[in-house]
Amino acid sequence: MIEVFEGAIALRAYDLILKKREGGVYTQDEIRFLISGYTAGGIPDYQMAAWAMAVFFRGMNEEETTALTRAIVESGEQVDLSPIPGIKLDKHSTGGVGDTTTLVLAPLVAAAGGKMAKMSGRGLGHTGGTLDKFEAIPGFKVEIERERFIEIVNRVGAAVIGQSGNLAPADKKLYALRDVTATVDSIPLIASSVMSKKIAAGAEAIVLDVKAGDGAFVKTVEEAGRLARLLVKIGRGMGRQVVAIITGMEQPLGYAVGNALEVKEAVATLKGSGPADLTELCLVLGSELLLMSGLAGDRETGRKELESLVRSGAALERFKEMVQAQGGDPGALDDPDRLPRARRLVDVISPGAGFVQSLKAEQIGVASTILGAGREKKDSPVDPAVGIVLVKKIGDRVEKGEPLAVLHVNDEGRLQQAQGMVLDAYRVGNERVESPPLIHGKVID
Repeated sequence: MIEVFEGAIALRAYDLILKKREGGVYTQDEIRFLISGYTAGGIPDYQMAAWAMAVFFRGMNEEETTALTRAIVESGEQVDLSPIPGIKLDKHSTGGVGDTTTLVLAPLVAAAGGKMAKMSGRGLGHTGGTLDKFEAIPGFKVEIERERFIEIVNRVGAAVIGQSGNLAPADKKLYALRDVTATVDSIPLIASSVMSKKIAAGAEAIVLDVKAGDGAFVKTVEEAGRLARLLVKIGRGMGRQVVAIITGMEQPLGYAVGNALEVKEAVATLKGSGPADLTELCLVLGSELLLMSGLAGDRETGRKELESLVRSGAALERFKEMVQAQGGDPGALDDPDRLPRARRLVDVISPGAGFVQSLKAEQIGVASTILGAGREKKDSPVDPAVGIVLVKKIGDRVEKGEPLAVLHVNDEGRLQQAQGMVLDAYRVGNERVESPPLIHGKVID
């Protein structure tokens, strides 16, 4: 058992677990003791598991959560982006299905003069990973030297790389522990995990896409609002500009779910012919980034600038430059046949006529993972070619025998399970329903 003496008082993990279990409020020193001790190995997993469960049930106030975020940031490396002039921008999504936003947003904002120095992660479970999507582009490298990363951002305006192994190491240990102790969905633990990585990565202005609904980790708009407000307050308390947009994840974003399929959809969006919901979300998030960076005087002006960059083709050209700078094949963005393709396409047929009443986003994400597009375990391989392309979404009319979705399949042994799961994700009825809202709200202070 580790003990640290602060004056005449010895700090012990046992006492701090008990304190939170009884509803007490931690000091900054107590939180720093817990995080530094656990990172260094002095506090064992079983005590931190008990601590996480105490936090899960008792919660943490804003000051505690900010202190927790700061302690996690200080547990490892903090990236110096000062060689990049101007305000360093970043975007983070709390996780969804078909969330292709970064592939569109990074080159789009870069074309407007922004500097997107983005460190991203890989997919796990039913949500896709940004790095996996970029790596579906032949040759694209996400593991590059820090100096090269900064050079690309300065020259192109955007680059996306994997997170350093020493970036917020306390978060990596804590997340792995939370994942196996049923304490993932704790608002203060989610908030500190998200913001510690963004702050350690050097971002100065951050737009957060906080998702709510079936396909998100946070299921209700009310809970997403609580998380969004806490994220913004933590960021502001640590000297960052932060805006949170609360968005819907009752159905997948766009139509494509799967890595190469989402690259194709991103290209279509940058050409101005992408799905309406993906396009709208990128314009909303992008206009916030331009406003925070001083590149637009107001949101409407920023939005018009981004729309102009799509129409002129400048945004797509910037995507090609970004791909080439990171070793990828820019020609694959013009010729989809150069992207990985599945050997077989299989329709999921509607057994009846009517309107799509609901579409379980999480189930679509799981089905895509079963096909091989995502990871069931951290070290599982990913097939960049496979996935699902939706044909019908909520509110759409469907006839008996029409396809609801198309599966892109390489492993025939996974087909039947995925096919049944996609069919079960759809509910078709006689009444026409409206598509669920994309934007639920915004938190700016």
